Amino acid sequence: MSKRKFGLALSMVLAAGTILGACGTDKEKDNAGSTGGSKEDTFSIAMVTDTGGVDDKSFNTSAWLGIQEYGKENNLTKGNGGFDYLQSKEESEYPSNLNKLVQRDFDLIFGIGYLLKDALEEVAEQRPDSKFALVDEVSESPNIASLMFKEQEGAFLAGVAAARMTKSDKIGFVGGMEIPVIERFEAGFVAGVAAVRPDIKVDVKYTGDFAKAELGKAHANRMYSSGVDIIFHAAGGSGNGVFAEAKERKKADPNANVWVIGVDSDQYEEGRVDDKTNITLTSMLKRVDIAVKNTAELAAKGEFPGGKVTTFSLADEGIELADSRGAIPEEVLAEVDEFTKKIAAGEIEVPEFTEKKK
Repeated sequence: MSKRKFGLALSMVLAAGTILGACGTDKEKDNAGSTGGSKEDTFSIAMVTDTGGVDDKSFNTSAWLGIQEYGKENNLTKGNGGFDYLQSKEESEYPSNLNKLVQRDFDLIFGIGYLLKDALEEVAEQRPDSKFALVDEVSESPNIASLMFKEQEGAFLAGVAAARMTKSDKIGFVGGMEIPVIERFEAGFVAGVAAVRPDIKVDVKYTGDFAKAELGKAHANRMYSSGVDIIFHAAGGSGNGVFAEAKERKKADPNANVWVIGVDSDQYEEGRVDDKTNITLTSMLKRVDIAVKNTAELAAKGEFPGGKVTTFSLADEGIELADSRGAIPEEVLAEVDEFTKKIAAGEIEVPEFTEKKK
């Protein structure tokens, strides 16, 4: 569903969600804080996933890791009064899930992903005393903290690594939805490849969805069949299909030179073919876990950054490349490190969009 079409449905669902949210009894509210500790002693947090789900092994998984780390460090337990998540199977579930967490009296509620912006702003307006945080989009609402990332910087490093490691001189990029955040991944990756191998043109495709592995697999199949040997994906759950295709090819032919660069979380385990073989070259880590945990800590201290934008980058380790476990040789890693230092110091400004999309 497009954002425009979603807007009409959103208003209708929000109305229903608000009515239901107001129906909680005092007894229910009292019970809401009983599981994770005394309301006076704790600062509870929760999140609503996008349609990729908490087990997308990528973006939502990283956010949930940050939620759990905060909970562990503050002796909270999963559930009311502690920390929790609600999973969204459809976009129409965003407003009702947000309202459910408000009703359960969580102190800070995260909306994970660009697509939750409309629902989060509507609910935040109706719940001015509640605190929210939005990942990957900017909101001016005073009770919403906006958490952004310079994805293009990490993607640039992934591009440098791919350009140095390709044997076929053919590299691919598989994105999810063609939205600004994913376009930043594309732009940075293309720029990184061009920085060291300007003769290579990156094969770029979008699945149009973050939760359809079969689409990622289909794009990967075509790319690998055309000679591409390294694919960087920024497609959430759809990217699992890229891994599946690469692993199938490696199992069928142990000599096949096929690699995947993971995204958001360290996706090394996703690339495991057997005990001795792995097709994950590296992963571009987008530390949503750090962003979520830091924001929760600030809010718990009474320093909630509502109405403000916090941007994470290479300079503050909010973006980085994962350990390649020996897949990338030291001389290439040294070159990647040099680019890392230059970008972090501001000597290189990585573009947010490709030339055709500016």
